[in-house]
Amino acid sequence: MTTDELNAPLGLKKSQARFRLPPYAAPVAAGFLGAVIATFAVWAIFNADPLGGEPMGVVKVDVAAEAGAPERKPKGAVPGPAHPSGPPDRDARNPPQGERIPEKPQTGPQQQAGGAGEQIVTIIDGKSGARQEVKIPSTAESSPFKAESQLIEMTRNGPIPRIGADGLRAAQAYAKPVSKRTNSPQIAIVITGLGISTNSTADAINKLPGPITFAFGPYGVDLERVTGRASGLGHELLLQIPMEPFDYPENDPGPQTLVTALTPEQNIERLQWAMSRFQGYVGILSQMGARFTASEASFSPIIREVSKRGLIYVDDGNSPRSLASQIAGGNSLAFAKANLVLDTVPSAAEIDRALVRLEGMARENGIAVAVAAALPVTIERIAIWAKTAENRGFTLAPISAAATRAKSS
Repeated sequence: MTTDELNAPLGLKKSQARFRLPPYAAPVAAGFLGAVIATFAVWAIFNADPLGGEPMGVVKVDVAAEAGAPERKPKGAVPGPAHPSGPPDRDARNPPQGERIPEKPQTGPQQQAGGAGEQIVTIIDGKSGARQEVKIPSTAESSPFKAESQLIEMTRNGPIPRIGADGLRAAQAYAKPVSKRTNSPQIAIVITGLGISTNSTADAINKLPGPITFAFGPYGVDLERVTGRASGLGHELLLQIPMEPFDYPENDPGPQTLVTALTPEQNIERLQWAMSRFQGYVGILSQMGARFTASEASFSPIIREVSKRGLIYVDDGNSPRSLASQIAGGNSLAFAKANLVLDTVPSAAEIDRALVRLEGMARENGIAVAVAAALPVTIERIAIWAKTAENRGFTLAPISAAATRAKSS
């Protein structure tokens, strides 16, 4: 028996201390909760949301029906897939269909706006009486491109081109007409990299004449509407496919890039994903791709697939090791190759000099092809040059004209 046990009082044991909240915890918690309630009350009082608390509905405005015009039904339109690539590109002149408005407000009389087929709808709030005018653009401008149903094959990625039962190809169906001026040297210019930058794409569409071809990448926002507008203004369309460069992956064209490490089936799957992003294009153009286009084992199946889909292939001329012309010739594929890159040095003076060289090539060969990036300075210089090209004896041509000439020769 130890000394401690002899001296300790009988029946008493040491108990462990219990955890207790500090005395200031309850007031702090109550104060925090009160601050939250007060903040919500202030927000509810001063929030100026005119639609707050109103039931919401979706109203589709049929401009043609309201104007008394017969309804036009697109022949065999195939809806495109939903692609979660980002928020829609909201253009003030092209508000999306299904704009959310209160369920109860009534619409006032429609007024004709300044543009052809454009109307203004007055929305009257049934509760407050507030009036709001909404501009509805013409159907031709806001409607997405409607592809020919016989030229569409539905896949798990979405609609992609195919050759029609009667042999019709997309390269024929979506080709733009060429001026009938005889014995005039032709110049085809392709603007690449469109669809990513809203500003650059809008500049190209608004400033460049119809015969200039537009190449859109698969990553753009609202591609069906934007490409549909470009096509409606007379531009031929190309689809730019990301392909592996020599310094990949340090230099990465983007998701779904075609790479030599994949099997042909995997690369074709990626190609078809890109093909489904929009419709109405006449052919394919590579984005980067120096390593991929130099590999016959990887590139040949892609060229065969492009031919199978009724498209043309355009070589941007950036890689001297590209096998595009040899492989395209072996697969009876309409093919065009750029003779010149206009903005290798992206300055106004150098672009102007490149355009002069392009004219010389057209005079010598009868037709010349150039590519250029969608840079502000490039678009500006080409737009200025194009205004006087016809006066100097040249005809601006879409890329399909160059591909047809290359195939027949």
